Amino acid sequence: MSDSASNTENPIQIEIFPSRILSPETAQKLITELYRIDGIIRVMVQGSRLPERVSAGPGTGEKVEHPLRKPIQIGDQVIELKICVGRIRLEISNAETKEKIRSVCEEIFPFAFEFREGNFFRKQPTVTDYAKFGPDSDPCLLGMVDAKAKIDQLVYIEKQKKEDSKDTDE
Repeated sequence: MSDSASNTENPIQIEIFPSRILSPETAQKLITELYRIDGIIRVMVQGSRLPERVSAGPGTGEKVEHPLRKPIQIGDQVIELKICVGRIRLEISNAETKEKIRSVCEEIFPFAFEFREGNFFRKQPTVTDYAKFGPDSDPCLLGMVDAKAKIDQLVYIEKQKKEDSKDTDE
C-alpha cells in the first residue's frame, strides 16, 4: 500500500494511440475496462470534434446526424460522445497498473496501437484552465479543458470508492 502511495507523487503518464478511430462501442468497452482498474489517477480522451450543426454551406444550421455521435455508459453515467476517439491519455500510480492497461488494450483492440510513456498532462494551469476554473482549481483538471467547451459541457467522472467492504469486516 505504501509503495503505490509514494508513487503518486511521481505518477506515470501513458498514451494509447490506436491506429484507427474508435467506434463508440469500442470506446465504451475500453473505457469501461479502464474504469475497473485500480491505480488510474485520471484519464483524458482526445479526438476531433463531431459537429452538432452544419456550420457552412446550403444546410447551415441543420442538425448533423453523425454515426459516431452516440451515448456511451461509463460506470453509472451515460454521456454523449462529442468527439471521434483518437487517443487516450492516462496518469497512473505504478508500473503494475501500466501492464494491466496494456493487456486490456491487447484484448479489446483487433488492430495495432501505440502504447507509450511520457509527459502528456500539464503541470501548471493554462490560461484556459484559469479562465474556466479560477486560481484555486483542482490539480486533477489541469490541462484537461477544451477551450471551445462551455463549463456545463465538461464531463468529469469520479471513480466510486468501495465502502461496502469496510462495513462487512467490522
